[in-house]
Amino acid sequence: MDISANTVKELRAKTGAGIMDCKRALQDSNGNMDKATELLRQRGLASSSKVAGREAKQGLIESYIHTGGRIGALVEVNCETDFVARTDEFRTLAREIAMQVASMNPTTVGSMEEDDGEGLLSQEYIRDSRKTIRDLIKETIAQVRENIQVSRFMRFEVGTSGVGTTDEAAQ
Repeated sequence: MDISANTVKELRAKTGAGIMDCKRALQDSNGNMDKATELLRQRGLASSSKVAGREAKQGLIESYIHTGGRIGALVEVNCETDFVARTDEFRTLAREIAMQVASMNPTTVGSMEEDDGEGLLSQEYIRDSRKTIRDLIKETIAQVRENIQVSRFMRFEVGTSGVGTTDEAAQ
């Protein structure tokens, strides 16, 4: 099947995947944009396991202060290179995770490998209940092609005696 350059460009803009990956997905799905998007998602999630063992020592610390200034969160999200840490995709992921921490008050990070039912990574994503934070991270891994880990976070709330914190490293 002949796939137009505009169709490939549209899928690339929608998913962030590479041009050739988009073209192959469109060919495999007979030009169906939704099926191609799902194929890329599945292939991207499979590729996240390939980078899982690589060291993630770069990254950034992101903050989120909820409206009214009574709740806030800091998260450290790591990746492999400084280049990726400066991308919009990575910064957006870190911001979304900080917002999740402020909103849902997790006590631990959790594990990237398994759904332990506890911790930040197993939580339902506040913007899309069909995804977990783990899924959100895996999608970003597929886009940037680097290992990403949430190293630690802290949550602050005015008027509470305890501060939610964790130094647990997600593997």
